[in-house]
Amino acid sequence: MIRELSNTLVTVDGKVLTFDYQLFHRMKASTLDSKKIDTLRDLPDMIPVFREFYEDWMVRVFNREQHECRNYLSPNRRNFYKILLLTKGSGVFTTGLNTYYINEPTILFIHPNDIISWKNLSPGEAGGHYVLFKKDFIQKHGVLKAAIDKYGLFTEKNKQVIKLSHERMHVLSQLFERMKEEELVAAALNEDAIQAYLQLLMVESIRGAQFPESNKVTDEFHHIHRFFELLEQEAAQINFDHPIRLKTAKEFASSMALHPNYLNELLKKQTGENVSTHIKNRLLEEAKVLLLQTDWSLSDVSFSLGFADQPNFNQFFKKNTGLTPTEFRKSFLA
Repeated sequence: MIRELSNTLVTVDGKVLTFDYQLFHRMKASTLDSKKIDTLRDLPDMIPVFREFYEDWMVRVFNREQHECRNYLSPNRRNFYKILLLTKGSGVFTTGLNTYYINEPTILFIHPNDIISWKNLSPGEAGGHYVLFKKDFIQKHGVLKAAIDKYGLFTEKNKQVIKLSHERMHVLSQLFERMKEEELVAAALNEDAIQAYLQLLMVESIRGAQFPESNKVTDEFHHIHRFFELLEQEAAQINFDHPIRLKTAKEFASSMALHPNYLNELLKKQTGENVSTHIKNRLLEEAKVLLLQTDWSLSDVSFSLGFADQPNFNQFFKKNTGLTPTEFRKSFLA
């Protein structure tokens, strides 16, 4: 939790973050500098990879007043799309290499593969809604998939952020409220109704849309983005025929034409974790997915993740989860 104090932000434990709050109000015409990005590393509630593969849901709707978005960096792919309506409060949203300062009604369309971060500048003043819906939900509803492809709000970078008039904001808020009502109804048709509302959200958002100019991120954050992009590319292609190629900090740095120490310093500075930790966490998450969503043998999983043999994989997994791969798999299948 963070409270505002003059031109700085102070954590509850008294740790001061060097952050020029007033300068953010002039960000429309300026570039986000490393000092502002640097505050991300000090946030106690910043989360790394956030994935909900293991929960049995297709679509979920939230009120931001009750479920305010935390400060976070989400560098890896998620299993869901997100539409976020901001009606009150301010913050800094980064997607890929573009950054937006948001202090008026705005709607965001976030693809599962986007590397994003959110910095909340007005804790306690959140307003709006957001909806998460999984890829499988889209596959079940062909008309929704066609609308997503048609409007390109999730895939075209210049369309992902839309400024709203107050009139349009109220229309979209009503659609979110109706979706929430449908979510609470245990009926066979509620998913059909929700997918229709999702289509209406896109139609009403694109109607007279204003696409704000983005600010480019710094060279430092560009390197951070490139690292996570490479890490995601490696993890997304993992299978027995194409095991992971890059597994060490030195290998990633070489691929980026950077010195390993420099890349490590950047990651530590911006995220609070070094390169090896991010690689370890990503491999661990992918291992969990492979164990739960495939019937591969443990030797196939370990080979695909780049381990020399299964005992090394077993040791890595148990050290970081407290369970052997077999115990983890059985715990979810039981």
